[in-house]
Amino acid sequence: MSLGIGQGYDVHAFQAGDHVTLGGVRIPHTQGIKAHSDGDVLLHAICVALLGAAALGDIGMHFADTDPQWRGADSRVFLRHVKDVLAQRKFRIVNVDVTVLAEAPKLGKHRETMRTNIAADLDLTIDC
Repeated sequence: MSLGIGQGYDVHAFQAGDHVTLGGVRIPHTQGIKAHSDGDVLLHAICVALLGAAALGDIGMHFADTDPQWRGADSRVFLRHVKDVLAQRKFRIVNVDVTVLAEAPKLGKHRETMRTNIAADLDLTIDC
């Protein structure tokens, strides 16, 4: 049995807007995220880490920002697709750890919903 460990990060600029989406949660904010999809940098970073652990390229190879089908896409679709791609290749996701570096918006009251979304999308229990 082989073990793959991935590390991922994602960065998007702010733009005019009234919310950000993180961990599949729409969070009111004074700005939005400039992105082709919903710009959920938390889920994008997890996708990058999982794809990297399995040596399956990066998120742009799977969801090109030049492809109109991904315009405004919900990044939870990306995460579930990555899980399915890994499963097809007999990889099993054991746990996920993620850190968000941001002064604003405050995320504490959204943390459990984000954890629940990620666990559900990856078919993990919340403690993984």
